[in-house]
Amino acid sequence: MKTHVGNIFCFFKKQRNKILNLNKNRSYIIKKKTKKSSFCISFSFKIIINVLSFICRFKKKYNVRSLPIRKDDEVVIVRGKFKGNKGKVTQVYRKKWAVHVEKISKNKLNGAPYQIPLSASQLVITKIKLDKCREDLLKRKAAGIAKQKGQKYTVA
Repeated sequence: MKTHVGNIFCFFKKQRNKILNLNKNRSYIIKKKTKKSSFCISFSFKIIINVLSFICRFKKKYNVRSLPIRKDDEVVIVRGKFKGNKGKVTQVYRKKWAVHVEKISKNKLNGAPYQIPLSASQLVITKIKLDKCREDLLKRKAAGIAKQKGQKYTVA
């Protein structure tokens, strides 16, 4: 009985391989290309991808939906295992598409703590660190959004 089930499984596996080899427009090729393109992406596009959305009060205040993450921003984790935790961003590792948050860590077997990398899609900015460059970026983005909507943008 077991050999019969094993043979059927083996048969379906061979059939699946034939289907995948014959149909080159299958999703597995698309997955491979997507994975390759994610590794070959340039640094400037990685910055664009690591963009976080704001909490509603910031959306109204700055007239901007999202902003690239940087060190010393305060964030809330809205998805995943650590959902609901708040903390300050300690490191943004664009090469691995990871964000490290202050209080999110585990201990190694020897007792040394290490930070857990989080995806930018799991986070929402609650407080931003403003400097001259960031203020200019917010003004440019708000002006562009107002222009698209056909409104006049005024600096508050």
